[in-house]
Amino acid sequence: MFSRLFLLVFSLVIMSSAQAADFSLKGIDGQQYKLSDYRGKWVVVNYWATWCPPCLEEIPELVHFHDKHKDKTAVVLGVNYEDKPVEVLQGFAEDYLISYPVLLGEVGSDENVGPIPGLPTTYVVSPEGEVVARQVGPLTAKMLEDFLAEQAKN
Repeated sequence: MFSRLFLLVFSLVIMSSAQAADFSLKGIDGQQYKLSDYRGKWVVVNYWATWCPPCLEEIPELVHFHDKHKDKTAVVLGVNYEDKPVEVLQGFAEDYLISYPVLLGEVGSDENVGPIPGLPTTYVVSPEGEVVARQVGPLTAKMLEDFLAEQAKN
């Protein structure tokens, strides 16, 4: 119980110096996705893998958040961080009802928004394209909602 409470209270570490970020990654749908194409919206960049239990636990939360905000203020981009065939990832995305874009990441690539110390790792990118927060470990839609509400106050 204490560890869950600690996670909720001290989640989404604010980055002390915001840095501009961009990448261009191919999606499992064959399209090319550029982070900079989402300027004007908050972007939640989630690094995950199919073998990662905490990653699987947070997928419904990310789907809920994405579906609620995609047409207004925020989107989720899921970057798969393993070497799996596209067909396997497409089937996985269908099985888990993933509605946000699933992109093909590469371990050790320069296309990462920042360091990936473990999975899941999630970065929050501001509407101006700057990395403003990072969460190592699972998160919830409420954690993201609370973070964005706090940012709106500033």
